[in-house]
Amino acid sequence: MPPSRLFHGTIASNLESIGKTGLLPLNRHHVHLSPDEATAQTVGKRRGIAVVLVVDSARMSRDGHKFFVSANDVWLVAAVPAKYLTLPI
Repeated sequence: MPPSRLFHGTIASNLESIGKTGLLPLNRHHVHLSPDEATAQTVGKRRGIAVVLVVDSARMSRDGHKFFVSANDVWLVAAVPAKYLTLPI
């Protein structure tokens, strides 16, 4: 069971696409999610000024999405549809 909220760090130029398609794994096997906002902020900063998205992982889990957690506390999921995301204004 994932925590009720997870976080994803990205950059502002990705927000339009994410708003349409959600989070996709792209070149990875899974979407990587952070258990806390600070870690997501650090991840997002790797590509520029970070923007942190909030994932309603409790609702996703109730709706049947399967989550996995790695040894280094990264949460993994196949994709995050846009309806489960809170995007910055």
